[in-house]
Amino acid sequence: QVHLVESGGGLVQAGGSLTLSCAASGGTFGRYGMGWFRQAPGKEREFVAAISTNGGQTYYVDSVKGRFTISRDNAKNTVYLQMNSLKAEDTAVYLCAADIDGRPWKVIRAQISYDYWGQGTQVTVSS
Repeated sequence: QVHLVESGGGLVQAGGSLTLSCAASGGTFGRYGMGWFRQAPGKEREFVAAISTNGGQTYYVDSVKGRFTISRDNAKNTVYLQMNSLKAEDTAVYLCAADIDGRPWKVIRAQISYDYWGQGTQVTVSS
Protein backbone atom coordinates (compact mmCIF):
# COMPACT_ATOMS: atom_id res chain seq x y z
CA GLN A 1 0.00 0.00 0.00
CA VAL A 2 1.30 3.41 -1.01
CA HIS A 3 0.29 6.52 0.90
CA LEU A 4 0.65 9.93 -0.73
CA VAL A 5 0.39 13.27 1.07
CA GLU A 6 0.45 16.59 -0.75
CA SER A 7 1.45 19.90 0.79
CA GLY A 8 2.42 23.41 -0.22
CA GLY A 9 -0.86 24.72 -1.54
CA GLY A 10 -2.24 28.10 -0.62
CA LEU A 11 -3.42 31.48 -1.82
CA VAL A 12 -1.18 33.41 -4.20
CA GLN A 13 -1.59 36.41 -6.47
CA ALA A 14 -1.52 36.03 -10.23
CA GLY A 15 2.06 35.98 -11.43
CA GLY A 16 3.28 34.43 -8.22
CA SER A 17 4.84 31.06 -7.49
CA LEU A 18 4.21 28.01 -5.35
CA THR A 19 5.97 24.70 -4.89
CA LEU A 20 3.89 21.65 -4.14
CA SER A 21 5.31 18.54 -2.52
CA CYS A 22 4.02 15.00 -2.46
CA ALA A 23 5.54 12.67 0.12
CA ALA A 24 5.18 8.94 -0.40
CA SER A 25 5.31 6.13 2.10
CA GLY A 26 5.02 2.38 1.59
CA GLY A 27 6.61 0.44 -1.19
CA THR A 28 9.66 1.52 -3.20
CA PHE A 29 9.24 5.10 -4.37
CA GLY A 30 12.02 4.89 -6.94
CA ARG A 31 10.01 2.30 -8.87
CA TYR A 32 6.95 4.50 -9.28
CA GLY A 33 6.13 6.80 -12.10
CA MET A 34 4.58 9.92 -10.60
CA GLY A 35 2.05 12.40 -11.84
CA TRP A 36 0.32 15.61 -10.83
CA PHE A 37 -3.31 16.25 -11.63
CA ARG A 38 -5.75 19.03 -10.78
CA GLN A 39 -9.46 19.49 -10.41
CA ALA A 40 -11.17 22.85 -10.51
CA PRO A 41 -14.69 23.37 -9.16
CA GLY A 42 -17.28 22.02 -11.58
CA LYS A 43 -14.65 20.57 -13.88
CA GLU A 44 -13.22 17.15 -14.49
CA ARG A 45 -9.86 16.18 -13.09
CA GLU A 46 -7.11 16.87 -15.60
CA PHE A 47 -3.52 15.84 -16.11
CA VAL A 48 -0.82 18.41 -15.32
CA ALA A 49 2.60 16.74 -15.38
CA ALA A 50 4.33 13.38 -15.10
CA ILE A 51 7.84 12.18 -14.34
CA SER A 52 9.53 8.83 -14.88
CA THR A 53 11.09 6.71 -12.17
CA ASN A 54 14.56 8.24 -12.41
CA GLY A 55 13.40 11.73 -13.34
CA GLY A 56 14.88 11.46 -16.81
CA GLN A 57 11.59 11.92 -18.61
CA THR A 58 8.95 14.55 -17.95
CA TYR A 59 5.69 15.41 -19.66
CA TYR A 60 3.39 18.42 -19.32
CA VAL A 61 -0.01 19.51 -20.44
CA ASP A 62 0.35 22.35 -22.93
CA SER A 63 -1.27 24.92 -20.65
CA VAL A 64 1.54 24.69 -18.07
CA LYS A 65 4.59 24.18 -20.30
CA GLY A 66 7.26 26.73 -19.54
CA ARG A 67 5.61 27.67 -16.23
CA PHE A 68 5.53 24.44 -14.19
CA THR A 69 8.38 22.02 -13.45
CA ILE A 70 7.97 18.53 -12.05
CA SER A 71 10.91 16.94 -10.24
CA ARG A 72 11.57 14.19 -7.75
CA ASP A 73 13.98 13.24 -5.00
CA ASN A 74 13.99 9.48 -4.63
CA ALA A 75 16.13 9.67 -1.50
CA LYS A 76 13.36 11.70 0.14
CA ASN A 77 10.46 9.77 -1.42
CA THR A 78 9.08 13.06 -2.67
CA VAL A 79 7.87 14.53 -5.94
CA TYR A 80 7.57 18.28 -6.46
CA LEU A 81 5.67 20.64 -8.69
CA GLN A 82 7.25 24.08 -9.03
CA MET A 83 4.61 26.48 -10.33
CA ASN A 84 5.61 29.90 -11.66
CA SER A 85 3.69 32.69 -13.37
CA LEU A 86 0.48 31.41 -11.88
CA LYS A 87 -2.83 32.38 -13.46
CA ALA A 88 -6.35 32.47 -12.10
CA GLU A 89 -7.18 29.46 -14.27
CA ASP A 90 -4.60 27.41 -12.35
CA THR A 91 -6.90 27.50 -9.32
CA ALA A 92 -7.74 23.91 -8.40
CA VAL A 93 -7.13 21.08 -5.99
CA TYR A 94 -3.82 19.52 -6.98
CA LEU A 95 -3.35 15.79 -6.48
CA CYS A 96 -0.35 13.55 -6.92
CA ALA A 97 -0.58 9.97 -8.10
CA ALA A 98 1.69 6.94 -8.34
CA ASP A 99 2.01 4.39 -11.12
CA ILE A 100 3.49 1.25 -9.57
CA ASP A 101 4.46 -0.03 -13.01
CA GLY A 102 7.00 2.71 -13.52
CA ARG A 103 9.94 2.67 -15.94
CA PRO A 104 12.87 5.04 -16.53
CA TRP A 105 11.46 5.98 -19.94
CA LYS A 106 7.77 5.98 -19.05
CA VAL A 107 5.63 9.06 -18.54
CA ILE A 108 1.86 8.81 -18.83
CA ARG A 109 -1.09 11.17 -18.61
CA ALA A 110 -3.93 8.69 -18.44
CA GLN A 111 -5.54 8.74 -15.01
CA ILE A 112 -6.52 5.11 -15.27
CA SER A 113 -2.84 4.14 -15.35
CA TYR A 114 -2.22 5.48 -11.85
CA ASP A 115 -2.75 3.17 -8.90
CA TYR A 116 -2.56 5.41 -5.83
CA TRP A 117 -3.75 8.95 -5.23
CA GLY A 118 -3.27 11.58 -2.58
CA GLN A 119 -6.04 13.67 -1.08
CA GLY A 120 -4.95 16.87 -2.73
CA THR A 121 -3.90 20.38 -1.77
CA GLN A 122 -5.80 23.54 -2.67
CA VAL A 123 -4.16 26.17 -4.86
CA THR A 124 -6.01 29.45 -5.25
CA VAL A 125 -4.70 32.16 -7.56
CA SER A 126 -6.25 35.58 -7.17
CA SER A 127 -6.42 37.87 -10.16
